[in-house]
Amino acid sequence: MNELAARLLESPKAPQIIQQVQAILNDEQNRRRAFYEWMDDTMKAEFINGEIVVHSPALHKHNMAVMHLGTLLNVFIMRHSRGIVVVEKALVELTRNSYEPDVCYFGPAKAAHISPDSLYYPAPDLVVEVLSKSTERNDRDIKFDDYAVHGVAEYWIVDPTRQTVELYTIDADTEAYALQGRYQIGQTVSSVILPAFTIPVKAVFDAHANMIALQGLISSV
Repeated sequence: MNELAARLLESPKAPQIIQQVQAILNDEQNRRRAFYEWMDDTMKAEFINGEIVVHSPALHKHNMAVMHLGTLLNVFIMRHSRGIVVVEKALVELTRNSYEPDVCYFGPAKAAHISPDSLYYPAPDLVVEVLSKSTERNDRDIKFDDYAVHGVAEYWIVDPTRQTVELYTIDADTEAYALQGRYQIGQTVSSVILPAFTIPVKAVFDAHANMIALQGLISSV
């Protein structure tokens, strides 16, 4: 980011470019305010780079992966009193964009500032996005970069078709996400920021495996 700014400032057109960018950003903020006034709790919609993105109904395999993983993470967090988990309807407000991730985890520090009447959420500590044909590009592109820039420490990308889980954390040198592992059926996946949260990948996609994993989390010390 600093290198990009340095190259821009070397250009004699820097003042004009900065002015144009600021005008675009101001217009985006006006559109964003209109988005907040337009949306309601019956729809799943996001504001991405100045545009409203309304999501169509998801396939059953997508919904089940969200429910299975969200339930496992929520039970673990409640069991250990480690913050809060929100599934799907958390409107996360970042600098330019507003997202509704599939699963969000907020650690104790951020959870302390979230009240029952909160409408907008800060950048989570962990985000899970479950891929679909209509969302994969944003999940792997804009959101991938945006979550890292805003310090979302851990990002899971779940593919319900290939039945895989990709786990990313922020590299200290590049300040971008680095892949920690791509896990499939027959393997387990462990959170980096929540080391005790270890689950079989199959528990994300299979109801019986999910129940067994859930019982294990409930009975764990």
